[in-house]
Amino acid sequence: MNSEILKLKRQVKLLIGACLVLFLGMIVTVFTVLNHDRSGSVLDVERINIREADGTIKMVLSNKARQHPGRMLKKDLEPREREAGLIFFNSDGDECGGLVYDNDKESAGMVYSIDKYQDDQIMQLQYMEDTQTKKRKYGLQLWSYGKEDAFAERQDRYKELTTSDSKQVRDSAVTIMRNEGLLATDRMFLGKNYKDEIGLFIHDSQGRPRIRIMVDKNNQAILETVDTLGNVMVKSGI
Repeated sequence: MNSEILKLKRQVKLLIGACLVLFLGMIVTVFTVLNHDRSGSVLDVERINIREADGTIKMVLSNKARQHPGRMLKKDLEPREREAGLIFFNSDGDECGGLVYDNDKESAGMVYSIDKYQDDQIMQLQYMEDTQTKKRKYGLQLWSYGKEDAFAERQDRYKELTTSDSKQVRDSAVTIMRNEGLLATDRMFLGKNYKDEIGLFIHDSQGRPRIRIMVDKNNQAILETVDTLGNVMVKSGI
């Protein structure tokens, strides 16, 4: 198991490095194009759309007010509040990921998301902080979906939730959706959590914690395996 964990850590490091190189390359490319033959000038805009020759949207660079709501299955999503940043689209014109950020006196965050084809995010490089309590979480997060190709069904079910004023009814509906595999399930987090633990946290297909390899806030190295009922089966110092 240790060799597999080391292999996973190496793969994650390579992935993070590749993501950073990709971001820097895209940002440099965008600003190189925008400033071509405009040496010494400043371009102030609220939103930039990058399109293919046939009009297919490929990337949006926008402030918060004009941010693209997202697009899936060749249809724009309903208007919604989204943070400033970059939104990426695939050759079908559907959203496939993005880099967004915001910081204020209450919270701070930046995330790079990678979306499953014709579905929502499955991987995210993230930083989140409560700037009041100084609690922070940052690292690589993975999710999975029990039901394939269910984006449209998920959206329709979410719309149904808004028709009820009962929190109990809404919570019950969310539980049913989760049991049907319509919602994202936490599978892995590699990084620092809100408890000041730094390590690798692996969940099963039901979202239940199963393996924790970490250094806690007291600098104790810990390895835990957990059964499906949440009982710690193995706990040892490393």
